[in-house]
Amino acid sequence: MNMNLSLLFLPDISGFTKFIQTTEAEHSQHVIAELLEVLINANTEGLHLAEIEGDALFFYKEKEIPSLEKLLAQVEQMFTAFYSHLKLLENNRVCPCNACSTAHNLQLKIIAHCGDIQFINVQNSRKPFGKEVIEVHRLMKNSVNSDNYVLFSSELSDIIHLSNTYKTKLYHFKSGSNTYDGKELSYLYSIIDKKELKLKPYQQAKKIEFKKTSAFIIEKEFPVAANELLEFITNFKYRKYWIADVDDFEFNINEVNRIGTEHICVIKDKHLNFITVTKKGKPGQLVYGEMTTSPPPVDALYQFHIISPLTSSSCKLETEVYFEAKSPIKKLLTFLFLKKVLKKNTTHAIINLFNFVTTKYH
Repeated sequence: MNMNLSLLFLPDISGFTKFIQTTEAEHSQHVIAELLEVLINANTEGLHLAEIEGDALFFYKEKEIPSLEKLLAQVEQMFTAFYSHLKLLENNRVCPCNACSTAHNLQLKIIAHCGDIQFINVQNSRKPFGKEVIEVHRLMKNSVNSDNYVLFSSELSDIIHLSNTYKTKLYHFKSGSNTYDGKELSYLYSIIDKKELKLKPYQQAKKIEFKKTSAFIIEKEFPVAANELLEFITNFKYRKYWIADVDDFEFNINEVNRIGTEHICVIKDKHLNFITVTKKGKPGQLVYGEMTTSPPPVDALYQFHIISPLTSSSCKLETEVYFEAKSPIKKLLTFLFLKKVLKKNTTHAIINLFNFVTTKYH
């Protein structure tokens, strides 16, 4: 390979503009942030990240062009990681908002180019600069009739000996070109068939079923829509406003809460680990649950928030709590002490949630 040439490599999430314009802003930002993180972690070729450009990543590899086999393996790795994560988001979501329910429609395209690039320093950060950088960004606006493909410029294709006759189960390259500012830029591209990707397995959470009745139920009506109340409950950034006596909540601020999501409640230096779960509800109900094995004396504690719409701007919340205690001593302690304390604390939390929600809207 020509050691004077550098690789420019841009994964770009397709459908981002429409996604942002038509979905809830905060959750769409979280989804995009997660996907960008997934693509960064799928970097197997030691590519340097120059910039995060909204919905795209700008990678480069200075004075080195990986072989055709390595580049195609890198492309496949990113497409596989991307669509594996979308499948996880689709199947384990608890939020019914547009951002979460339409994330699976997002797609990925990867543009790659090469050339003798220069660098500039911006705020102590070294960034690629020059004609090739302009060209690779122009190639993102092309006439490929898809939003799910990989595109190699003719310069890169010549270096790695890729032709328009290259064909595998995943790749079927074709020739294309577009004119930018009077200059024609030619390329080879292959639309990616998602069915040919070997998506990574993920643990699909099952709905929890209880054969026993709950330890207690607390009910309260709220003057907000069911979806809005669910957001106040599931978004961990709001917890400090309605859960008392907790020193800190530790969670991933860039992740949408879904089945399997973990967070930690810190109470007087004790760390209580919670995981998001769910169970079957009635048609039209929104069900969100959390489980922990942290608090003694129980073996497991489940709390479910079941939200039933009443009108377009009101709903009813039913909070159910279940205990699992295997030994007779644990069952006795749960019955005598924990149930009473937890019911009191949960009642206060629901009142605080009501006050917080109504204050937020008035």
